[in-house]
Amino acid sequence: MRLLILGPPGAGKGTQASRIAEHFGIPAISTGDIFRANIKNETELGLQVKSILASGGYVSDEITNAIVEDRLAQEDCADGFLLDGYPRTLGQVDALDAMLAARGVALEKVLELTVDEDEVVERIVKRAAVSGRADDTEEVARERMAVYRRETEPLAAVYDEHGILVRVDGMGEIDEVTARLIAALT
Repeated sequence: MRLLILGPPGAGKGTQASRIAEHFGIPAISTGDIFRANIKNETELGLQVKSILASGGYVSDEITNAIVEDRLAQEDCADGFLLDGYPRTLGQVDALDAMLAARGVALEKVLELTVDEDEVVERIVKRAAVSGRADDTEEVARERMAVYRRETEPLAAVYDEHGILVRVDGMGEIDEVTARLIAALT
């Protein structure tokens, strides 16, 4: 099963991606996790990404595409995967389509978590207090929401045109949202 999960920052994509991936026995691939690991290890990529994220921006398509292509080439992705946080732009959609076509496969479903923006910003700020993520301030969260609306929301329209988009209510208890997502995939 080759899946993608969309939703604004703080919608619960990471939590739900790991649950769905475990349910279906596929790896959850989070570009955010890959970037944070590089930041923690102070790699060259990590230092670049740290500066970009601190201002509320997104990492360039070129860097992100290369990281995803490398990850999808790994053996555990042969039978499927769930992408979380990628693609975020129309250019990345094209790059992903090309990566998958080169392997003779395509995305099967794209899940979009729909949420209330004010509640999501509140979640992000609470997450910062618990996890110590310095990039999760209200100002940065609001900027990320604006960037999401501008650059990522149009992806849902593309996947809807392809007939693979499934919108799922992302509000409520974690287990309820997981149940709705799994039901949408079966």
